[in-house]
Amino acid sequence: MTTLPPADTLHSQRILILDFGSQYTMLIARRIREQRVYCEIWPCHKSLAEIRAFAPAGIVLSGGPSSVYDPDAPVAPEVWRLGVPVLGICYGMQAMAHALGGRVAPGKTREYGPAQIALEPGSDQLFAGFDRDQPQPVWMSHGDCVAVMPPGFDVIARSEDGLLAAMADTEKRLYGLQFHPEVVHTPRGVELLHNFVVGICGCHQTWTMAGFVNASVQAIRAQVGPEGRVLCGLSGGVDSSVTAALLHRAIGDRLTCVFVDNGLLRKDEGDDVRTIFGDGMQLPLITAEAGPEFLGALAGITDPEQKRKIIGRTFIEVFEKVTHEAGHFDFLAQGTLYPDVIESVSFKGPSATIKSHHNVGGLPDRMRMKLVEPLRELFKDEVRVLGRELGLPSSLVDRQPFPGPGLAVRILGEVTAEGVTLLQNADAIVREELDAWPGRLGLWQYFAVLLPIRSVGVMGDSRTYECTAVLRAVTSVDGMTADWADLPRPVLSRISSRIINEVRGINRVVYDISSKPPATIEWE
Repeated sequence: MTTLPPADTLHSQRILILDFGSQYTMLIARRIREQRVYCEIWPCHKSLAEIRAFAPAGIVLSGGPSSVYDPDAPVAPEVWRLGVPVLGICYGMQAMAHALGGRVAPGKTREYGPAQIALEPGSDQLFAGFDRDQPQPVWMSHGDCVAVMPPGFDVIARSEDGLLAAMADTEKRLYGLQFHPEVVHTPRGVELLHNFVVGICGCHQTWTMAGFVNASVQAIRAQVGPEGRVLCGLSGGVDSSVTAALLHRAIGDRLTCVFVDNGLLRKDEGDDVRTIFGDGMQLPLITAEAGPEFLGALAGITDPEQKRKIIGRTFIEVFEKVTHEAGHFDFLAQGTLYPDVIESVSFKGPSATIKSHHNVGGLPDRMRMKLVEPLRELFKDEVRVLGRELGLPSSLVDRQPFPGPGLAVRILGEVTAEGVTLLQNADAIVREELDAWPGRLGLWQYFAVLLPIRSVGVMGDSRTYECTAVLRAVTSVDGMTADWADLPRPVLSRISSRIINEVRGINRVVYDISSKPPATIEWE
């Protein structure tokens, strides 16, 4: 990832996170960004020269699945030679101890899950504001432990079992935590990270979305030039919408957006996109009404991966045709986010493909356009804040996650025009009822799914043989894990009653009570 020079105020004081393969590394970055301090994630095998050139104000060593004694265990670069504060978390602490002359050994007892730690003298800097007389709840996830600390280190916290939970060499500003402060199960973990980033590293909290807007507008203008024209595929989702709004602020009418209405959107969603961006923002917008083309291509297809690939291919064909008719463009805008960038350079390599995705990143090389990716430094929650900063409506900025292939992967089995209409109407009721429920702010996502199952029902004195709809509602912090929402019985009853009474063709509603993992949030 190309980083702006330290002279840039927005990035002038930044934290570097070295990834040793932890499933929580991205959470560390998000927690630091929440302190309004810029940070980046790099794989742990980066050289000391590269790290020095980045000029971090502090360094965090992530956790990881290895033991420091494994033959292929990742080794930390000698970042303690740089003279900046270093915080090792779990494996990061063990790697630090091992490299500096301590000893790591298998723990007599493995610690997984919630635990209590007791603070020791010398913990004032990292645990500033904590009551040393009170045990602190934390989240542990380790088998090995630091049996002997390196020279110069002191114990600053122990677990209930007497094991080393935190250590520090305050003179050299080196710290280690055996627990994970970045997860929500460590209640005061964010406060602890604030103490390290702001208190110990001395970072000024300059990373704001207001500053990001100003810096990005200048960067876009410099990249595109005074005459360059930019094309943006607008789906109506948060990422593409914020990308379009930011570009429009930077270059005005030299931006053209293409909205491909694939006929697989939620009820009235296509009209909303046209109203917000075309009528409201007066943004140059080309709409391609392509519902029949997508439904035709999907005829007879039931496998979810085939659906996704067909939709992606059809999207490219429609998008390419429309843009060819619109004239010449120099740049293609994409809503690439920082997690996409991290994935491409991850210490762990690309993750397993659970389900394929599509966006305009799959456009053919023959379109010969350079990329503009103004959001590539941001996490999803930051994109939402940026959208509000740009004046986008809450209905768009706070839009729930929606799969790229749309309702095609919420209709199990073959996708037909009749099925799309049924699901649009059922889903609209789900969203209307839960939008009006006071407890909805605790929900991450809620929607309806249409099953390829018909069952017998009775309406009035008549027999029915109609479709089944599934209600899915989950709670989550980041979408990586999720629990099914314990909705009140009256809410469930009202949703079920309305769908069965108002959506002709559905006579049964069921509620999905599976969590992620082992299930996924979406059904396909």
